[in-house]
Amino acid sequence: MFFFFYIFLPTGHRGDTVVMNGVAGHDQAEEADSKQDGSADAEDANEQEVIVIQDTGFTVKIQAPGAEPFDLQVSPQEMVQEIHQVLMDREDTCHRTCFSLQLDGNVLDNFAELKSIEGLQEGSLLKVVEEPYTVREARIHVRHIRDLLKSLDPSDAYNGVDCNSLSFLSVFTDGDLGDTGKRKKKGNELEQIDCTPPEHILPGSKEHPLVPLQPQNKDWKPMQCLKVLTMSGWNPPPGNRKMHGDLMYLYIVTVEDRHVSITASTRGFYLNQSTTYTFNPKPANPSFLSHSLVELLSQISAAFKKNFTAQQKKRVQRHPFERIATPFQVYSWTAPQSDHAMDCVRAEDAYTSRLGYEEHIPGQTRDWNEELQTTRELSRKNLPERLLRERAIFKVHSDFAAAATRGAMAVIDGNVMAINPGEETRMQMFIWNNIFFSLGFDVRDHYRELGGDAAAHAAPTNDLNGVRAYSAVDVEGLYTLGTVVVDYRGYRVTAQSIIPGILEREQEQSVIYGSIDFGKTVASHPKYLELLEKTSRPLKVQHHAVLNEKDTAVELCSSVECKGIIGNDGRHYILDLLRTFPPDLNFLPVEGEELAPESQKLGFPRQHRHRLACLRQELIEAFVEHRYLLFMKMAALQLMQQKANKDKTAALHDTSTADAESESKPQALEASEKVPDGTINLDFLWNIFTDPKSREVVLNACKAVGSISNTSFDIRFNPDIFSPGVRFPDDSTDDIQKQKQLLKDAAAFLVSCQIPSFVKDCLDHSSLPMDGATMTEALHQRGINVRYLGTVLEFVENMPAKAQIEHIYRIGISELITRCAKHIFKTYLQGVELTALSAAVSHFLNCLLSSFPDAVAHLPADELVSRRKSRKRRNRVPGGGDNTTWASLTPSELWKNINSEAQSYYHFSLQCVDQAVEKYGLQKITLLREISLKTGVQILIKEYNFDSRHKPAFTEEDILNIFPVVKHVNPKASDAFHFFQSGQAKVQQGFLKEGCELINEALNLFNNVYGAMHVEICACLRLLARLNYIMGDHPEALSNQQKAVLMSERVLGIEHPNTIQEYMHLALYCFANGHLSTALKLLYRARYLMLVVCGEDHPEMALLDSNIGLVLHGVMEYDLSLRFLENALAINSKYHGPRSLKVALSHHLVARVYESKAEFRSALQHEKEGYTIYKNQVGEAHEKTKESSEYLKYLTQQAVALQRTMNEIYKNGSNASIMPLKFTAPSMASVLEQLNIINGIIFIPLSNLENLKAEVQRRQLMQNSGKIEEQQLELDDNPSPYEEDTMQQPSV
Repeated sequence: MFFFFYIFLPTGHRGDTVVMNGVAGHDQAEEADSKQDGSADAEDANEQEVIVIQDTGFTVKIQAPGAEPFDLQVSPQEMVQEIHQVLMDREDTCHRTCFSLQLDGNVLDNFAELKSIEGLQEGSLLKVVEEPYTVREARIHVRHIRDLLKSLDPSDAYNGVDCNSLSFLSVFTDGDLGDTGKRKKKGNELEQIDCTPPEHILPGSKEHPLVPLQPQNKDWKPMQCLKVLTMSGWNPPPGNRKMHGDLMYLYIVTVEDRHVSITASTRGFYLNQSTTYTFNPKPANPSFLSHSLVELLSQISAAFKKNFTAQQKKRVQRHPFERIATPFQVYSWTAPQSDHAMDCVRAEDAYTSRLGYEEHIPGQTRDWNEELQTTRELSRKNLPERLLRERAIFKVHSDFAAAATRGAMAVIDGNVMAINPGEETRMQMFIWNNIFFSLGFDVRDHYRELGGDAAAHAAPTNDLNGVRAYSAVDVEGLYTLGTVVVDYRGYRVTAQSIIPGILEREQEQSVIYGSIDFGKTVASHPKYLELLEKTSRPLKVQHHAVLNEKDTAVELCSSVECKGIIGNDGRHYILDLLRTFPPDLNFLPVEGEELAPESQKLGFPRQHRHRLACLRQELIEAFVEHRYLLFMKMAALQLMQQKANKDKTAALHDTSTADAESESKPQALEASEKVPDGTINLDFLWNIFTDPKSREVVLNACKAVGSISNTSFDIRFNPDIFSPGVRFPDDSTDDIQKQKQLLKDAAAFLVSCQIPSFVKDCLDHSSLPMDGATMTEALHQRGINVRYLGTVLEFVENMPAKAQIEHIYRIGISELITRCAKHIFKTYLQGVELTALSAAVSHFLNCLLSSFPDAVAHLPADELVSRRKSRKRRNRVPGGGDNTTWASLTPSELWKNINSEAQSYYHFSLQCVDQAVEKYGLQKITLLREISLKTGVQILIKEYNFDSRHKPAFTEEDILNIFPVVKHVNPKASDAFHFFQSGQAKVQQGFLKEGCELINEALNLFNNVYGAMHVEICACLRLLARLNYIMGDHPEALSNQQKAVLMSERVLGIEHPNTIQEYMHLALYCFANGHLSTALKLLYRARYLMLVVCGEDHPEMALLDSNIGLVLHGVMEYDLSLRFLENALAINSKYHGPRSLKVALSHHLVARVYESKAEFRSALQHEKEGYTIYKNQVGEAHEKTKESSEYLKYLTQQAVALQRTMNEIYKNGSNASIMPLKFTAPSMASVLEQLNIINGIIFIPLSNLENLKAEVQRRQLMQNSGKIEEQQLELDDNPSPYEEDTMQQPSV
């Protein structure tokens, strides 16, 4: 279930790094590793390198006009600007934006670090001094006030604007869980808890409502401060008024309905005498001149003063993570009906090219290419430099992604002029805000040979994968373009940064490396070869020669399509990286080429829509690793044989050799274990590479695994093999044959190793996808492309244990159907006029999900009439013939199309057409979520009746928006990630405290690079909370986990499977901290989300129900508790098999509740079942079996005592002397103990910890010798009823 013990096997990497103040540089970590004794000398050696990041903070006093002075804790690393930000966020100073900070009368520079300021020390007084406004400052002020007024309003999150997103945790926790929380209830106040969940959350409930997905947040009820705040129509001020200091005019209507006109001047804001129709800029009497707009409004409107103060109090009480912007926009697929209010800033933004928060003047655009490349060129010699560089790269990337998304939408919405307006619409290209946009169509038959439009649609994502790979390798001097791929309203738009000078010359002149015509003409360049050579090892690309049009050999170190262009800035750019990775032969039929039998058996090669199908980078990595193991085994085996022949006296070696000769490849591993010490140690390897006789061994092993070198293991691929139009020199025929074989082997490896291993991981529940996205991610991690989904499903279908992975089959089918529907939807939307968009989307959803037999599209009559006249050229979309053809789609036709799409794209036949939902046990609400997320559709949150046969489920009013679906590069924080991994490794070895320190350090570094919100920070917080919990610091665990939940909701989405997991962890820590009702609310929320995302029939639901059942048992709700625990038992039996230890534990939990209800017969029955499983699985001597046996005896005694009492009553009637029976409510401690067990946390007494560490080290040795295949790490394959996190007992 949980990370630690088996997501990253202990690498031992950076294990002994000397950490000063928790930070060690990247380079010295390696050095320190090599020093076994560690501390003193390593510290001296690295003194220069290690730079302390966490300097101790100090306190300064801040004095703002009209407010009490207050203390502020600052760090020497901070900039003065950061104090500005704090003041603009604080409740009492938030209305100020235009001020300077002064120390002893000297103005501080905004961009200076605090440590560089003379005289600034502990206790210094900083004065906030109001400064005169400029037009820019006045705009910033108005924008800031508007943001404060809207701070509790979720509409930006619903509309997917400004990186706002939703979070609902506070609804279930009644505010913050920390010390600031409103509630201080402790677990003993049981009477107050109402434990009954809503009907739809109970096990077996058939209804899955949509409305509870977004519960009502009472803080969002808007407190109106103003009716209208907008720019006045009198802007900009005329020349004579500019000379009086007027900057701009505002028009405001207060809640009391007073209409006022306000001048923003250099001195501040005051009332003027203008009205709607007459301009009179003179100050009114009184003018209420105030430096801040808030002060002015508070004087003229009592309601504003009251409500603004209350609103800011609420704003400050919210958790910061509910307010901070996310790095990339997250869109919500559901939203409530909202009123569209007037908003001057939003209106202004819509008509300017505003792109980052810092530009408030229209017409300012950023040179994206220069920014992206300059950040890459920053120095990276030591940790602080690397952090600065990674932070800059990340920031520019997230800004670029936002700008590119906005531009792509503007292009499709028709708001951008094409640079080739005379061409047909689908051939047009656009430049907006220094970004180049092109549509995903095959223009000028560029891709004709490769699959036309289908290839043109696939190429941008392949290219993005290439950009991602080259960016990750990060070679100095080699530059890639900023690339974002946006799918919006049925169109694919590629957004790229522009190479300086590229637009002034023809492509033919610019390209000095690679080919612009798929290999007919090819150029090369020594500088490019040198740069690309550095990437060839990490990306496994082979240096090779191809023939150009003159039949001369040209050296390349990439595919021919990869073009090298030197920009006017002198930088070496590479672009068109769509064939960075080698072709996937399973989907590329080539005449005269036979695939490996493993592939053929499954019906490969198959025809695909285009010829650009590539293997994933993850697959290449896994394949090479697999070959490396093979190489080591073979080398070791042959050496063993040589040694045995040399030393015939040792009989043992003799027999082992004979055995080894007679056995097949996998047994080579066992031979390698018989090398002295049981490891393939370094001396042994050194022998291989130095001893002349051994060279032959290496040569043989290299040949056998397809290495390109004869002296060492080195596998690389030639991406141009099987590219149409590429020719190779005659002298490389052998090499080409080898490469072809390697590609066939890789394709066979995918279907014969990776797909089975994915299914095996699902079968043993080490991989637990819950929805389409998590399933896709799990496939991708193993290098399996989604086009193999049909193959995966067939594999699952033919498994003997199919019942145990039914959830995978169901998620797979639902993913397949929604992907097919998405493909059809894409072309469907391209033929729709903008006026009919909502009608067309609702009609499509009706055909897909509604049971209404003749879904008819509603074409509003008046629009039909005016359609003839209003057919403007601008609106005519590519391929849009008759703009109402979409209306003729019927449900049966759509399902027929889905069926044929499944057949042609995934080679999978859906058994039925319309009844797929019933046949495969799918939920319509789940399908609705999946299709909305994939297409970017946002629907109104209400209850949809999918099953009505009298009216369609959706009307056009239910479609609220269409959002873009965006793919981009995710820059990584490498140092932080290394710390995170080292921390995990330490934890796995049992060094909890050290692990905790490293993870804390990783958290600091992540924050340094990504800011406060990021998916990786979320993982870090979850792990930290878990460690806090295990080490006995429950409040700290709660605080960290609360942050993890908020972050997961904001960054991944409110119902993402990861968010569901986070809710479960938080519930456990809430229970441990005595917040029982909150723990229940959180578990109910998790259960509801899970029902929406994947339904009840999922192995993870068993864990969730066990948690709910235990907590209900703890609060003495026995009947409810049984409903959940018995459901968990049923699910566990189904997915783990009736003899599983998980099932034994489920039986035990049910027995405990029956005992509390004094129903001893049922309790005995369940405990007996559990006892039988333990006895058969782990034997009678095991402590679990003994515990169960003891409990059985205890239950029997209780049952006998109860029977006696009953007999006594029957016999003697009312005057019977009754022995008091012991009915005990379970103690909280015992419930918590069971909760820990089912959630995979087990405490080990301190005395056992040393043994654990020794055991871990022993296992590591075994692992290095390759034994790990035979002997699974018992830490996750232990004969115990749960996955164990073997951890230290918190010392008391």
